[in-house]
Amino acid sequence: MSDESQIEIPPSFLALYVAPGRQKPSLPRAELAVRYELCEDLAQMLTETARNMEFGLGIAESDVLARCLQGLRVEPVVVSEAESVWVVRRLAELLDWSLLEGGMPDA
Repeated sequence: MSDESQIEIPPSFLALYVAPGRQKPSLPRAELAVRYELCEDLAQMLTETARNMEFGLGIAESDVLARCLQGLRVEPVVVSEAESVWVVRRLAELLDWSLLEGGMPDA
């Protein structure tokens, strides 16, 4: 069994690649797994940075998340707009920070 088949891609990430009215993602499973792993790794790596920003700069959680989102969109872009939003939402989840209504833009 390959490593790819053992990766469980969450529905929230799969939804980034399923067009309205469709059921299947627009990318092959192997490519989806690679994209998911990249985004999950980014979210995990940003946790310490986000905590340091919050305490070091004395800014609100929502401002930290907004800055992280901006950082993910700087050239050279590694993730798509939709993926950048997912990464920041996952980051908030990992930090147990709430996302206020309207606090995160849609892709």
